Amino acid sequence: MINKGTFVLGALIGAAAGVLLAPDKGSVTRDKLKKEGKVIKDQLTSDFSEVKEDLSKAASSGKDKFKQYLEDFASKSSYKTEQAITFLEKQLAILKDKNKTLQKS
Repeated sequence: MINKGTFVLGALIGAAAGVLLAPDKGSVTRDKLKKEGKVIKDQLTSDFSEVKEDLSKAASSGKDKFKQYLEDFASKSSYKTEQAITFLEKQLAILKDKNKTLQKS
């Protein structure tokens, strides 16, 4: 994007300098400026559309990556939760056995 912007700016300055320094009548110079302005406007519009499309693709790609990251995180969290539940179940079984020894029949 920077290279395109630099190119367009250079083209604009070059075109303006070339037209303004040319030994033509004012009306001819104005016509040339209008034509060059249209060319530059069209180029800027094209570049803007291309940049907009690139940004849209990047945003979509980022969204997909984030969604995948979130799914991976949920999966890993689920495994950790399962491990915690298993640990708590074992601790509850130990407490239940200890509690039985304290009960009187």
